[in-house]
Amino acid sequence: MIDVENEVFNNVAVPLREHFEGIYVVGENTSEPSRFPAVSIIEKSSAVDEKSIDSGSIENYADVMYEINVYSNLESGKKQQAKAIVSFINDQFDSMGFVRQFCEPIDNAADPTVYRMTARFVGKADVQKNIYRK
Repeated sequence: MIDVENEVFNNVAVPLREHFEGIYVVGENTSEPSRFPAVSIIEKSSAVDEKSIDSGSIENYADVMYEINVYSNLESGKKQQAKAIVSFINDQFDSMGFVRQFCEPIDNAADPTVYRMTARFVGKADVQKNIYRK
């Protein structure tokens, strides 16, 4: 199985932590982050690219999808903060070869005072862990 989750997470989380002081970044779902701003980076899908199956290997490429959730609870400017973080994350995924498939604000039912944005990025990973635009 082609597994790029750790590499993708680190390629996004490390620069995020360097750029946004005190940001909380996790690799699992969280409806109520312990501190803000917060980001979750989750691999939502990894499937064999059936067109790349050959006699030597079933899995030569995998279609992968990552979902990020950004949370901000600022009294003023939470929307702008969330958008700035999403934009930064978008640049990180773009530099790895992913394409943004979806991005929009989402109602945060757990706490309506927290602004939340969700984005999804898709790409194709090979056995050497290179990412390609589909």
